Amino acid sequence: DLHLIMAFASSSRWLIATSALLLCAGFTTSFTTTLKNAHSRRQISTIALSSTTASTEYDTVKVDLTDGRDYPIYIGSGFSDDEAADLLSSHVHGKRVLIVTNDRIDGWYLDRYTKILEKGGIQVDSVVLPDGEENKTLDVMTMILDKALELGLDRKCTFVALGGGVIGDMVGFAAAVYVRGVNFIQVPTTVMAMVDSSVGGKTAVNHPRGKNMVGAFYQPQCVFIDTNNLNTLPDRELKSGLSEVIKYGLIRDAPFFEWQEENMSKLIGRDQDALRYAIKRSCENKAEVVKADEKEGGVRATLNLGHTFGHAIETESGYGTWLHGEGVSIGTVMATTMSEKMGWIDEGLKQRTIDILEAAGLPIKLPKESPMTIDAFNKLMSLDKKVADGQLRLILLKGELGGCEFTGDFDKVALQETIEQFVKEIDSGDLSP
Repeated sequence: DLHLIMAFASSSRWLIATSALLLCAGFTTSFTTTLKNAHSRRQISTIALSSTTASTEYDTVKVDLTDGRDYPIYIGSGFSDDEAADLLSSHVHGKRVLIVTNDRIDGWYLDRYTKILEKGGIQVDSVVLPDGEENKTLDVMTMILDKALELGLDRKCTFVALGGGVIGDMVGFAAAVYVRGVNFIQVPTTVMAMVDSSVGGKTAVNHPRGKNMVGAFYQPQCVFIDTNNLNTLPDRELKSGLSEVIKYGLIRDAPFFEWQEENMSKLIGRDQDALRYAIKRSCENKAEVVKADEKEGGVRATLNLGHTFGHAIETESGYGTWLHGEGVSIGTVMATTMSEKMGWIDEGLKQRTIDILEAAGLPIKLPKESPMTIDAFNKLMSLDKKVADGQLRLILLKGELGGCEFTGDFDKVALQETIEQFVKEIDSGDLSP
């Protein structure tokens, strides 16, 4: 009986271990958050542990998949080393771990997480990759495989991705292909990774002709989010991650968007309670979409609002010139502008979108030095991963706040007018939205 078990959970470590055991066994103590948009009402289950004097309060969002591949997302602030060790070691199935991080954050977090994992009697090795989107390549990813082979790691090993979206994507892809698949764990250290890229199993590297064009769908064993890891995140990267938070409100969660409008200053100011809530709500949205459409055959594609335009901007400008969320922010304004041109949304929703992106400190237009041209947009968008049988498909806002559509049946004239408008603003110096 669940209540009898919890009655004996007198210490923080026993409480955490018991909760992890119950999660694996399929028992949950849950509350329900109801999300509402123009199309439907949905329910998401979140497991919550209340705090004690000796433990960290955290939430667990469960990603429900088939074939026993469900996994938890742990979300808290300031986990102790013992608490982190209990949670992470429960998802390491062998005795060998390879931590992969980058040369910007290794000095902050690598030693700590090495010691945390060693508490469980695990042998921990590491490899440090060069930081940056420009290094998200097959050649750099091969450094992970080289290290694993050098260490003689077998299929019982676990890879741990310690970093942002670039590290998470490359480690996941390496885990998918090393000896045809090994376990991996996500420990994200950026807002972008916490709210989006660490959840759902999309793994990839970039190709000179397109972003994230070489990869696989491969799910982690768990996602471990400690918001204290954001203390070292530069402001620009924090703002970049907020573009994905805003996206969830625009496409499916109107109450969340309205909450963001009221609390954006708290998010920018790194208020811990606000950040934790935004991360949890984003993960709940992402988990529900992944459950419904793991391989992006339909509804999951809606999570790419603004990405088709944004990826074109990132690719043509040179990887690393724009942060991913910055490109997505401009792309979101372009998608919103196109939606309004088609009569799918009104001017008010378009302006609210621009206003919240500006409030988050994100770009809403291309700078004067941008290399983007009409031809560049059309060429790169034709290579987008969502193209099917040669037909470009876009995510556009439709109806009231929280509504969108993934479609190839859109007004091609409106698309070209939108591209021309944003490119013309570069040439004329008129950068008004």
